[in-house]
Amino acid sequence: MKTAFITGATSGIGMEFARAYAKKGYRLILTGRRSDILQEFMDRNACDCRIITADLSLEDELLKLAKELEGEKIDVFINNAGFGTAGSFLETDTGKELSMIKVNDIAMHFLFKAVLKKMVKKGKGTIVNVASSAGLFPAGPYMAGYYASKAYVVSLTRAVARELKEKGSKVYVCCLCPGPVDTRFNDNADVTFALKGISAERCVRECLSLMKKKRTVIVPTLMMRAAVFWQRFVPGPILIGMVGRQQKKKTEIGKRR
Repeated sequence: MKTAFITGATSGIGMEFARAYAKKGYRLILTGRRSDILQEFMDRNACDCRIITADLSLEDELLKLAKELEGEKIDVFINNAGFGTAGSFLETDTGKELSMIKVNDIAMHFLFKAVLKKMVKKGKGTIVNVASSAGLFPAGPYMAGYYASKAYVVSLTRAVARELKEKGSKVYVCCLCPGPVDTRFNDNADVTFALKGISAERCVRECLSLMKKKRTVIVPTLMMRAAVFWQRFVPGPILIGMVGRQQKKKTEIGKRR
């Protein structure tokens, strides 16, 4: 039986990936901060599942998770845990931003490398680093830290994918870069999307479809792919201003909720 390891599996994209791989007959290893939600998922889906509770912003819990995984053979890794924060950089909470960087970048990097080494040794495997379309734009005023954190995920994934290709490795790595998705992201980031989001189920469905084509950067929906494509033709300062106005609108709508 194949095994899929999924972080941030308590809701949204992570839970949809868990549901999708459970339907495929995979054994699951699920992590998140809420063991009760993960247990409920396991009971409801009647799947072979191992639950490891972990807060990936905490170094000791991250190291403990890595230790728990040492004896596991992982076929698919959905490196999904992450969250955002929004507002003027001068006003956002520094503690929350640093926790975000620890989860979005440090934990992502650490687990990516640890699992990748296991897969390369085995000679095969698949890793999806969940980023965001934010990581494909040059900057995001009023969500500055979040955009920067996801740009790191995209850059790292692209570079490692190239290295694996040059080595002739059969391990496939990609990054998922969705636009707005209807998840708990809004509440955690204190924003409301100015644009209508897609469902987490659709996001995962499109990702799985594009993974069959071995894409390195996966952007769900034709509209979002078009936006990412055309932004490269807009001068940087103008584009950053446009993005900033859109992010500022999100925070203003969020404050009025």
